Amino acid sequence: MHQLPHHQSVVLFIQISRISTKMDLQTVAPMGSAAIAFGGPAVAVAGGISLLFLKSFLSQQPGNPNHLPSVPAVPGVPLLGNLLELKEKKPYKTFTKWAETYGPIYSIKTGASSMVVVNSNQLAKEAMVTRFDSISTRKLSKALQILTADKTMVAMSDYDDYHKTVKRNLLTSILGPAAQKRHRAHRDAMGDNLSRQLHVLAPNSPQEAINLRQIFQSELFTLAFKQTFGRDMESIYVGDLGTTMTRDEMFQILVVDPMMGAIEVDWRDFFPYLKWIPNAKLEEKIEQMYIRRKAVMKALIQEHRNRIESGENLDSYIDYLLSEAQPLTEKQLLMSLWEPIIETADTTMVTTEWAMYELSKHPNKQQRLYNEIRNVCGTSEKITEEKLCKMPYLSAVFHETLRVHSPVAIIPLRYVHENTELGGYHVPAGTELAVNIYGCNMEREIWENPEEWSPERFLAENEPNNMLKTMAFGAGKRVCAGAMQAMLLACVGIGRMVQEFEWRLKDDVEEDVNTLGLTTQKLNPMLAVIKPRN
Repeated sequence: MHQLPHHQSVVLFIQISRISTKMDLQTVAPMGSAAIAFGGPAVAVAGGISLLFLKSFLSQQPGNPNHLPSVPAVPGVPLLGNLLELKEKKPYKTFTKWAETYGPIYSIKTGASSMVVVNSNQLAKEAMVTRFDSISTRKLSKALQILTADKTMVAMSDYDDYHKTVKRNLLTSILGPAAQKRHRAHRDAMGDNLSRQLHVLAPNSPQEAINLRQIFQSELFTLAFKQTFGRDMESIYVGDLGTTMTRDEMFQILVVDPMMGAIEVDWRDFFPYLKWIPNAKLEEKIEQMYIRRKAVMKALIQEHRNRIESGENLDSYIDYLLSEAQPLTEKQLLMSLWEPIIETADTTMVTTEWAMYELSKHPNKQQRLYNEIRNVCGTSEKITEEKLCKMPYLSAVFHETLRVHSPVAIIPLRYVHENTELGGYHVPAGTELAVNIYGCNMEREIWENPEEWSPERFLAENEPNNMLKTMAFGAGKRVCAGAMQAMLLACVGIGRMVQEFEWRLKDDVEEDVNTLGLTTQKLNPMLAVIKPRN
């Protein structure tokens, strides 16, 4: 889940991506036009800002008894702070560039809010582990409040009893070691289906390039349905909408729409004292996403309940939640079932596509991986999960891809709910905290030539080849619950595709590292030419 990221991803949602994907000069315009149109809001801005500065001045000393220095600040402009500097589509790269000037920890202003940005492994671990008790909650945008049903999902909930209960449910039924063994057949079937589809398409290559994302994401969606509801769904009648939904339409409503909705910018999120000004168009758009998703999930749940009444038992997540888990409300049940669907179908795909893109760009590294696979499996055996431990280079490819192309480049924003310190600086309550995973993985003090994709760096003697090295799955008590499944799916998928086919990029494809949306998904799907090895 998280799949690559739990979903932390979904991944799952990162508020700062709201700024990056949508924020441009036109985004700020509604604020200005609203102030002109209403008159009163303009006065409210001035008065609100004055009160904000006064409150900040008066509260500095009481919460800082040790007289620690304040976090270095990145200069901004009045009212907007640093918002205009974050209007481009890669805020994590802007954060990393700022670190070269202001150091590994600094503060910025996003409208009326203060945010501390961390860009080093050491400080990230201090924030996520040592200072966790002071930085364990979330502060969500209006869009995320709606889409997460007010934090009713593991990735975006506060660290409370509900979070612990739902995460325990996921580990017990889907993501824990015992559950992974029970679902092994589903993962094996996914690998076989992926191979079969590629072999069908291979004869038409290079005349027709292979869109790996389309194939792999579809298989992940199938896996998510099997683990959550016990079987794949080709269509379903949605009573609340009065229509029959195809599988593609369900994918759009359950995965694509929420991922895009999560990055919708509502300027009121940056100026909460003006939240009384309506933004009806955005609210209606997000509400419609919520209503359609709720309708589809209700139909899926009811369809499964009908199967249970008929005596059918599919040993899936919904069966566990309905029969063995601590009782949930209907809203909690719906969100608990939706979360593994959206998180399985996105972040693992992002990592796998980037890995195959890099291997296609670097034929020598692809050949080295193929040689390792052949040495372990011979010429007839297929890669299995049991053989992964004998393939250090495959593991290195996986971890190096996480380092360079972290699916969630910025861990979902934390909220500092009590005064604390970080890196020797005072961090006051009310501050938002962004851990820039991309920046941490570009630290030159830790990584040699960090911009280069080089799996060999993870083969160095005494080099820890584990999930914590790149922090792609987070750390501490909120570490991603789906890390094990993400690794199994990505490594077996990458391994089988390289074992069975030679990969190269389509001839007219240029260097393409642009990203889109909430995760670091490639802006343009990878288009490849494949050739069966046998």
